[in-house]
Amino acid sequence: MTTNRTSHLFKLMAQQLLPLLFTVTCTATAGAQQTTKDTAWSGNPLFKGWYADPEAIIFNKQYWIFPTYSAPYNKQVFFDAFSSKDLVTWTKHERILDTAAIKWAKRAVWAPSIIEKKNKYYLFFGANDIQNNNEYGGIGVAVADKPQGPYKDHLGKPLVDKFYNGAQPIDQFVFHDKDGKYYLIYGGWRHCNIAQLKDDFTGFVPFNDGTTFKEITPESYVEGPFMFIRNGKYYFMWSEGGWTGPNYSVAYAIGDSPFGPFKRVGKILQQDPKIATGAGHHSVINVPGTDEYYTIYHRRPLTEKDGNSRETCIEYLSFDENGFIKPVVITNEGVKARRIKK
Repeated sequence: MTTNRTSHLFKLMAQQLLPLLFTVTCTATAGAQQTTKDTAWSGNPLFKGWYADPEAIIFNKQYWIFPTYSAPYNKQVFFDAFSSKDLVTWTKHERILDTAAIKWAKRAVWAPSIIEKKNKYYLFFGANDIQNNNEYGGIGVAVADKPQGPYKDHLGKPLVDKFYNGAQPIDQFVFHDKDGKYYLIYGGWRHCNIAQLKDDFTGFVPFNDGTTFKEITPESYVEGPFMFIRNGKYYFMWSEGGWTGPNYSVAYAIGDSPFGPFKRVGKILQQDPKIATGAGHHSVINVPGTDEYYTIYHRRPLTEKDGNSRETCIEYLSFDENGFIKPVVITNEGVKARRIKK
């Protein structure tokens, strides 16, 4: 009898306490979700899939990333793009450009670079991986009315289709200088050129000495150039090492103009054997109206050995009191959510 009464008492207590416990649990879970939402981190990689050579840029208060679709060259024949309002949630825009729209491009399109001018979006890209001046291909330009395309061929032929100063015509970056001029900075095979673009991006404006392509190659340069201005100084960045290896990395120099001269300062982005290898071919974005910078780059997960298994990631980029870039710490967490106010 005593056992039955005790059992009945426990049942009554359970009936009264379980709803209370359920309410407390739900409230705590909801609170945790809210905290996570308010302090969300991007995580690395930023989005699923094998993507490399990411160029990041801001259009209309949104972050955009235009990467290479990382695959064997005969399958690497299109570009996807990704957009986000906060660096955390990304929208995929599929096949904004493919070789069906670029009749001269047959294979290996990569390292897109984009610029907006007069409400038109110009996407520069490398194609065909030419190895000498007898092969057809090089750097092309496509144009669209929106960042997500669709893009069409701007020229019907390559913009740069030859080797100048030893630079393979790949890894193009379009730089908009503070005086309004636009430059194409590009080059593989350990040589980097700069050339001033015409206003309509159909060709180049020769320099005063009659040359079109000036070499600005710094020490240890391999490929993947990028340039930005901070406090009146020109930061020129590039990738070093072999892109399929673990020691791919990013170094930089500082100059007083887009022509340099650029003396190598040192590496600021490289592998962490505990996190990932092959960290390189990056870009940089600055949140408008702030001194906040991010670097977007690709790297290879520790589980992967295939050279094309590359992911797009993001980290903070910061500077010391003398304007030198601090070494970037690569992470799995990425960066905190950040919306653009201006």
